[in-house]
Amino acid sequence: MSLVIAPAVRADIAELRQLYYAVYGPHYPVALGTDPAEMARLIADPHSLWLVTRCADTGALTASAAIHGEAGSRTGRLEGIAVHPEHRSAGLAAALTEALCAGMLDTGRLDSVYATVRTVSAGPQRVVARNGFRPLGILPNAVDLSTRESLALYARHAGGVLDRRIPVAEVPAPLLPLLRTSESALGIEYPGVRATARPLPAPAPHTAVERLEVIEAPAFVRRRFRERFPRAEGWFYPLHTPNVLLTPEDGRFEVYAYLNRAGGYGSLLTAHPDPAAAAAHLEPVTRALARAGASYVEALVPLAHHEALSAFLAQGFVAGALYPAMRADGDGFHDYVVLSRSGERIDFRGVAVEPPLQPYLDCYVSAWASTHLPTSSEVAS
Repeated sequence: MSLVIAPAVRADIAELRQLYYAVYGPHYPVALGTDPAEMARLIADPHSLWLVTRCADTGALTASAAIHGEAGSRTGRLEGIAVHPEHRSAGLAAALTEALCAGMLDTGRLDSVYATVRTVSAGPQRVVARNGFRPLGILPNAVDLSTRESLALYARHAGGVLDRRIPVAEVPAPLLPLLRTSESALGIEYPGVRATARPLPAPAPHTAVERLEVIEAPAFVRRRFRERFPRAEGWFYPLHTPNVLLTPEDGRFEVYAYLNRAGGYGSLLTAHPDPAAAAAHLEPVTRALARAGASYVEALVPLAHHEALSAFLAQGFVAGALYPAMRADGDGFHDYVVLSRSGERIDFRGVAVEPPLQPYLDCYVSAWASTHLPTSSEVAS
């Protein structure tokens, strides 16, 4: 079958919604395939690229995918890969992915592109791997698509970016296995990194924070967020805009988060006056988000921020992925760690894992057991 690859246009929106429904059914939690207004914005966005394939003979839309970027960031997200059930196994997903990367990475518009890939089958992992994406880790229970699913994190970097990573001297000891896994999987190095042996910080007493107010007023939250963080130095979370604000009654700190009820997940973006102000209170923050509908909560933390990493680890978060060279800083790039907590039972028995991803899954299982299972001495006592 001959096909044509072209940018998506507004006139495609109705047909695109039919395509995503045919592929994902009614439970697809991404606006890209469900919300006409958001779809129109992405099509017109100068920082993004959305491509579709059509049958050259009939003109029927057969596949779709996009790289979503944003102003001020050189990190993009590959999303919305959908191939009509009648046209699978024709290489359409791979063709679209390669065309998107050529348009965004090879031209120098972006430094890296990441993808969160479903693990219900091995096919999505193979598609991105064939197009130069490499595994960065596992996100357990990350999204609700009729049932709870784990996702794999993959990324592809522009040439030379990984060689310009800014060195890190030390990390909390629980992160060292993830660094070693990344070294083997990606061919990168963490020379001289030492694991600190000092204990993790103790969580705040339950009485230290009164009831948290959860403010769900997206426009207000965005305005206040821009007032608190007029520049990007105080936060970094690509393609996530806060829509929820959590604060104790005395207002001594504010936590900004992104909540997606359709997918059942949330992301902790930053805190005011600084992340340390809320670091000891992650337990009530996470519980409040869970009550609001996010049974999976994640955070993106610089590998160099030892104190913040330690605070999350002390509150039961587990590091599942490491994104090297994620954020540009002058001539270098900072690495970031993805930490998460799930309020539901994690079950990997139905997960399809390709060999390059397997070491990350093994690393996560070991880290989760070390965090949440009692030691033999604890059991004996």
